[in-house]
Amino acid sequence: MDILFLCVIIFLFLLAVFDLSVGVSNDAVNFLNSAIGSKAASFKRILIVASIGVFVGAAMSNGMMDIARHGIFRPEHFSFYDLICIFMAVMVTDIILLDIFNSLGMPTSTTVSMVFELLGATFVVALIKMAGGIDLGLNDLLNTEKALSVILGIFLSVAIAFVFGTIVQFISRTIFSFEYRSKLKWKIGIYGGICVTAIVYFLLIKGAKDLSFMTPDVKAWIKANTLPLMGFCFVGSTILMQILHWLKVNVLKVVVLLGTFALAMAFAGNDLVNFIGVPLSGLASYQDYMANGGGDAHGFLMGSLNGPADTPIYFLVGAGVIMVVSLATSTKARNVTKTEIGLGSQTGGDEMFGSSRIARRLVRWTLNIIAWVRKVTPMPVRRWFNRRFNLDDTILEQGAAFDLIRGSVNLVLAGALIAFGTSMKLPLSTTFVTFMVAMGTSLADRAWGRESAVFRITGVISVIGGWFITAGAAFIGAGVIVLLMHFGGHWVMIALAILTIVLLIRSNLRFKNRQESEDGDVMFNTIITTDDKSQIWPLLMVYITEQQQKFITYAAEGYRTVTDAFINENAGVLGKAESSLASQKNILKSARRKETLCLRLVPHETAIEKTTWFYLSNNLCMSILYNLRRINEVCKEHVENNFLPLPPRYTTEYELLCSRIETLFNDTIEVMKSGDMEVISQLRRHCDEIKDTVSDTYHRVQDHMRDGDVASLTVLYVYVNILQESQEMVSSIRKYLRAFAKLRDSEFRSRPTPKALPADIEPVR
Repeated sequence: MDILFLCVIIFLFLLAVFDLSVGVSNDAVNFLNSAIGSKAASFKRILIVASIGVFVGAAMSNGMMDIARHGIFRPEHFSFYDLICIFMAVMVTDIILLDIFNSLGMPTSTTVSMVFELLGATFVVALIKMAGGIDLGLNDLLNTEKALSVILGIFLSVAIAFVFGTIVQFISRTIFSFEYRSKLKWKIGIYGGICVTAIVYFLLIKGAKDLSFMTPDVKAWIKANTLPLMGFCFVGSTILMQILHWLKVNVLKVVVLLGTFALAMAFAGNDLVNFIGVPLSGLASYQDYMANGGGDAHGFLMGSLNGPADTPIYFLVGAGVIMVVSLATSTKARNVTKTEIGLGSQTGGDEMFGSSRIARRLVRWTLNIIAWVRKVTPMPVRRWFNRRFNLDDTILEQGAAFDLIRGSVNLVLAGALIAFGTSMKLPLSTTFVTFMVAMGTSLADRAWGRESAVFRITGVISVIGGWFITAGAAFIGAGVIVLLMHFGGHWVMIALAILTIVLLIRSNLRFKNRQESEDGDVMFNTIITTDDKSQIWPLLMVYITEQQQKFITYAAEGYRTVTDAFINENAGVLGKAESSLASQKNILKSARRKETLCLRLVPHETAIEKTTWFYLSNNLCMSILYNLRRINEVCKEHVENNFLPLPPRYTTEYELLCSRIETLFNDTIEVMKSGDMEVISQLRRHCDEIKDTVSDTYHRVQDHMRDGDVASLTVLYVYVNILQESQEMVSSIRKYLRAFAKLRDSEFRSRPTPKALPADIEPVR
């Protein structure tokens, strides 16, 4: 059994290495977002600054290790075997949760996972021990007071970070306004001094006391002289920042980079316990167990974990090296998540989330409150604040989502809050704090306009909801796994280790495949960030053509797929088509919204000229999609009910009709690729011919039905529905061709159609 326990400890450390790498590439990019979003420096320079902060922070994180040792449970009442089961359950659950949440694309938090996994596993083991007759209560086994303070610290940080972010940004924006460059002459020195002093206080003085080389005398001297040190730091940094400003150095960029360093350092100091705290506690338990001769693992109690953590410096330095290497080499870190930047963007952008009922109600209530505040606020006061918060004066770096004032507040405030929590031995979630500070500052900056607020509030609610789901899943998952291990013994441990390795491999392969298949929407980002207004419409026209060409290609393939599946009675294909068509609706809506955002940047005269044809072409694409969905819906229901198939004599003419429609789709795609407007009139006449053919086919079917065709009326009704929707779809293509031509060339004139259009088919009632 001793060999098994040693293998478990080694396995825990292997998982810790993976957790360190994934934690940096998934969560640690939070401290890069503000610097990247404000374009304070090149990505390479931001990465170097962050890497230094991560490495220094890892070396200072020793004090946080106590959370995993005795912050959740009382180790003196647990045996060595109990704790091995708990630690193993925590790490395995963490990997499983990571795999599931990555697969679903939902946000998660390593801090919440670690705390609630420890809590869930300990809770189940405590119940088992109590059921076994131990004369102890739940309060004796769980460190309920500390656990409650940890949980409250995590979730209160959401509200605290949001409120402080809103207040501090409101004050900062009131002082500097959006046209901040003219307000920097004397204010920038004081502002920079405050920021630097906050960084020094929270990260050096609060964090330095846990460094291994800090003697008690030095700590006592720092504590006794904190106020003079901070005063000296404020005066010195204020003078330095003012001098840098006079030397034409952008002090705000300096502050943002210092804030990036501070937040990266706070992240490593706070979150390192999430990655290596459990394995180190397991190692300490194993060393104590073996030092006392091993033996009965179920009877050896682990009171030694009540002592303070004394993590060897080489563990901390090694963890720091792994985190830095992961940060520098991770593909995910290089393609940093756009969620926080998108939700806090000062300008319009691609809204990643939809609308929700609660978001709509919150926006409505907020608008009512704002209307009341405006009503009771004196006009001079309103005019003064409107001048300070005039969005038209916004100064943004090329390609930035928000300005340097907000970027500096995001970083300095988030770093200060996290470092303060670390000094209080509370494992605040870096994800929670950085995200909510960014949301608070964006709210104060009026970044959530009436046309984007509902989407961004939905996004915030979705992210916070994901955190709560993480907590519940971590608690239940760790409890179930520790229960299996406690009663299943070493065989279950081995099985879970194998399962974890399989999940690790699958998760990495899935992420690699997803990264290979994803290509960023480069054209959209280029249009949104370009300063050359004359280039916006040509770029937008290329973008619109690309998006609509993708849809027409999809529609052509979808029509053929549904047709073949109906004729061949393939219910499985029709079911997949239903899901695909539903997803395509969201893709079309997303593309339309992004194109609309770009259209707002087009010169006013051009926008007025093109708007009608832009919306008409988009609406016709959506109409074609609805035709496909209605065709698929009746076909799927018919085939799933195993009704009679379409008779061969109808199948033949239907396949010929489908071939003509498919050719029409392909010709339309070729026109979009070539831009040859001369053939559009010919294609529109082709549409009329196909509509005539559909009409003739429809009337023949009606005649057969009146003559008492032996075929089932049910399948003929389905066939008639398909013909109706096909004709409507061809009609939409005909209209789309004209709208597309007008979008490219407003002077386009279609040649007169040589004959009258066929009468529309009357719907079957």
